[in-house]
Amino acid sequence: MQRRRAGRAQDDADQQAANQAAYESQRELDDMQRQMDQLQAQQAPAAAPAPAAGDDNLMDQLTKLADLKAAGVLTDAEFGAAKAKLLGA
Repeated sequence: MQRRRAGRAQDDADQQAANQAAYESQRELDDMQRQMDQLQAQQAPAAAPAPAAGDDNLMDQLTKLADLKAAGVLTDAEFGAAKAKLLGA
């Protein structure tokens, strides 16, 4: 009888841990989605090339894209398309 209770308690603990992990994963995905939304908003086509001071901003954006790709949020194709938009290609 105690084994059965211990097994249930372990199952409950495992389920709670799984739920917590799922919650944390969802929060991370939500954060990454907000970052993607911000990047997409920043990618509006420019009429002229960005000034030299904007180079740092461009590098920051490219770095963020690379981080999102490395985290598995972006596929290779999505990364390439976003990168092309940033570079004006």
